[in-house]
Amino acid sequence: MNTPKNHYFSTKEPEKSKIKSFQYIFNEIEYSFDTDIGVFSVGKIDYATETLLKKIPPLQGSLLDMGCGFGCIGIILAKQYNLDLVQADINPRAVRLTAENAKKNGVISQVIQSDKFGNISQLFNTIVINPPIHAGKKIIFEMYHSAVRFLLPKGELYVVIQKKHGANSSIQELHKVFGNMTVMSKKNGIYVICVQKKP
Repeated sequence: MNTPKNHYFSTKEPEKSKIKSFQYIFNEIEYSFDTDIGVFSVGKIDYATETLLKKIPPLQGSLLDMGCGFGCIGIILAKQYNLDLVQADINPRAVRLTAENAKKNGVISQVIQSDKFGNISQLFNTIVINPPIHAGKKIIFEMYHSAVRFLLPKGELYVVIQKKHGANSSIQELHKVFGNMTVMSKKNGIYVICVQKKP
């Protein structure tokens, strides 16, 4: 796999570790997260992820947080809406952090180490992806093509991506895969996109 050494989208774990913890309030609920070197967005919830969280409507049923990082998206949504949560990441450090963060925040999550959808076995009502931009367009598009196979009929995929990181090409690819596409938000260069699997 052509990913930089110690990049967050990698099975290679960095030698150094420096835990950085923070608190985050969403809809009047306080969350506590640990992050570490080698995992996306150390010490904070990035603006794109926060935008996604604010734009997703109330959910029900099952949720897959694909490429979960330290787990904030799935943990927050599962706690807000009492969802059956599965979280997956290729990065072993991300998997450990997600499991620890879920427990810390009182959320039950099945956390899986998986290269894209390779170790995923069930179907979901909702999948969320904040794509690993530096892994490259080929990998991101593979994730889109796989996602449609892991959604229940009428299930929805939510993607957040910056315009400068290829939002327009993602929009075109998602429309090609799903046959429909809605841009829910387009603010400050951050696009939140929703597609629905046909019945």
